[in-house]
Amino acid sequence: MVISKVTQKINLIDGQFTPSEASDVMEALIREKINFHKVQRFQLLIGDSDCETEEHCGRIIELQQEKQEAKAFFAEARHTGRNVIINGTLEISFADED
Repeated sequence: MVISKVTQKINLIDGQFTPSEASDVMEALIREKINFHKVQRFQLLIGDSDCETEEHCGRIIELQQEKQEAKAFFAEARHTGRNVIINGTLEISFADED
């Protein structure tokens, strides 16, 4: 099988939301990504308790900070009575071979 398409785009989120809706959507996405990294880290530790997990730990910390920043953003939207626009397109492609 030959795959000719090298890049694919997925329109994951696109629209206007109330601050509560936007908060729910973003919280769910960030929570799932944090859980992904926790599971990956755990799987590494099961195989080798001395393995390096800094990459996953660092990403978890970054995502937790992003979650707090998003909460503040949505609180400001609520406070000012504004809706939130979210445009989230994922772009996926093949990695270069090493």
